[in-house]
Amino acid sequence: MICFCGLFAKEALEMDAVELTRELIKIESTDPGSWETEIGEYICDYLKESGADTEAYEVEPGRKIVKGVVKGAKAHPALVFICHMDTVVKGEGWTKNAFGAEVSNGKIWGRGACDMKSGLASALTAFAEVAKSQKENAEDIEKLPGTLVFIGTVDEEADMKGSEAAVQQGWIQKEDWVLDMEPTSGMIQMAHKGRTWFELNVEGITAHASMPEKGADAIAGIAFMIAEIRKAMGKVPTHEELGKSTVTFGQISGGYSPYVVSDHSMVTIDMRLVPPMNTQEAEKIVRKAIEIGENAVPGVKGSYKITGDRPPVETHMESGLMKALSESVKKVTGKDPVVSAFTGYTDTAVVAGLLGNPNCMSYGPGNLAQAHKPDEYVEIADIERCVQVYRELICLYEDMI
Repeated sequence: MICFCGLFAKEALEMDAVELTRELIKIESTDPGSWETEIGEYICDYLKESGADTEAYEVEPGRKIVKGVVKGAKAHPALVFICHMDTVVKGEGWTKNAFGAEVSNGKIWGRGACDMKSGLASALTAFAEVAKSQKENAEDIEKLPGTLVFIGTVDEEADMKGSEAAVQQGWIQKEDWVLDMEPTSGMIQMAHKGRTWFELNVEGITAHASMPEKGADAIAGIAFMIAEIRKAMGKVPTHEELGKSTVTFGQISGGYSPYVVSDHSMVTIDMRLVPPMNTQEAEKIVRKAIEIGENAVPGVKGSYKITGDRPPVETHMESGLMKALSESVKKVTGKDPVVSAFTGYTDTAVVAGLLGNPNCMSYGPGNLAQAHKPDEYVEIADIERCVQVYRELICLYEDMI
């Protein structure tokens, strides 16, 4: 097996990842808030210092995705580590310094500790080890068989414009192996429910509330539509791994006075879809609901727009990355990894959806139940485990290419 990682001591590598996690937590990169400028510059300098070729691309003013590359004999399939640099806002309820990176009881505490600055640090450490070995031993070792890529994204905690831009810029190809470091509790997670968002608007006709027959009640109309959407979504097929499709109504507004028939109402709709459901099928449900609402409340008119469209992602046990990652996890932990679905939506799901890439998945330190909470933490042992797994994965990838 070809493996350049052994040129550096494993213990030093793991300590580097722990200390790097703390350094990254201390750099506030909240979204919205401080954003990713400072942490992006820090990571870019880290990658340059390791000897990687670096590049940055400005997605929005002041918000740049960053890339490090260690070139191999083959450009593709590359092994891509993709990590988001932003975190959610600090929020209330903390008993510790959210950006202090305190260490106690075998844990590191702070905003982003598990989501996902520990994963970010673990990936950077494993990547930089190979970059350093190539730079410092260029005359003594041959060129890598395959290319390694690290990508730091922006906006993952919002609209995921960073991973979209990485695809649009050609930083990731359909044949690449793409791994994100989201907290997965030791599991490999690949499948995702799709995420389709609608904004449903209903126009009515105002009238005095004492003579409602003279108007058309937009709020009553949208109520019929909401009820129909909930009813229809309760009947769609269940997926063996991902379970049931769900629907929630996150925001609603309408009317302007208790004694005036409402002439407008609006509701936002979040659908988490599992195959065979998709956005096209969801649109049929919304259109049918509008028809029912219009018939139930004569005079109202409904319309909708799609404000988000992320397709579902299914598990591909046969994929090359799945096989290599599973073997790496087993070698480090001594156990076959559990493969499960990710409950949210990740950068690798965006990549899979945009490119139809079957080699996109998540494996990282921490537990997702800790993410976004006050007193967020990550177990140091999780960081150490993941760094070892990433090292093994790099070695196995280079052996298989």
